[in-house]
Amino acid sequence: MQTKNKIAVIGGAGKSGQFLTCELLKQNFPIRMLLRFPEKLKIENTFIEMVTGDARNPMDVLELIKGCHAVISVLGQPKGELSIFSAATKNILYAMDFHHIKRYVSITGLSVDSPTDHKGAYAAGGTAWMKKHYPETTADKQVEWEILNASGLDWTLVRLPLIDLTETKSATRISIADCPGEKISAASLAVFLVDQLEDKTFIRQSPFIANSD
Repeated sequence: MQTKNKIAVIGGAGKSGQFLTCELLKQNFPIRMLLRFPEKLKIENTFIEMVTGDARNPMDVLELIKGCHAVISVLGQPKGELSIFSAATKNILYAMDFHHIKRYVSITGLSVDSPTDHKGAYAAGGTAWMKKHYPETTADKQVEWEILNASGLDWTLVRLPLIDLTETKSATRISIADCPGEKISAASLAVFLVDQLEDKTFIRQSPFIANSD
């Protein structure tokens, strides 16, 4: 069994993040994982190194990324707290620059806009709904995209519809212009994110993904 390069993971103990963690382990990637609450991680594996901390703390992110080859973030928004995405992204970019790491893969919602967009009814309606009901978080996620776009990283920011927390995998459709479906299974998402570690197709792009059924 060939061990691969170590990957820093943010959000790997969350509901969809645990699918990512399992997929990385399945593909023999050692993981260095940032956890606010280490007890929430129910997966035990010698390939996992835990770093207790918060993505909003730059020193914690610096410690996390040390010795890693790439970073994947599936960071979620803590309930009842101010939006964290742009602050966390700034810390991640600083740490990656400090440690000379280039590859960054992350997720966001379909409400984020990019110059390549031609959103259809579903994506445009979802964007409008998010801007109305969650204006702060939606605006902060757009700032996150702008921070990444201005950076020198090899980033991919994956835009998602509803995540179905299931092991079911089906064909994944991808578009840089419009969301190609209304759901993505957590297992399919995990495979796509791990694939991006080596796939250069969507570097410095924000693809939408969804399952075909």
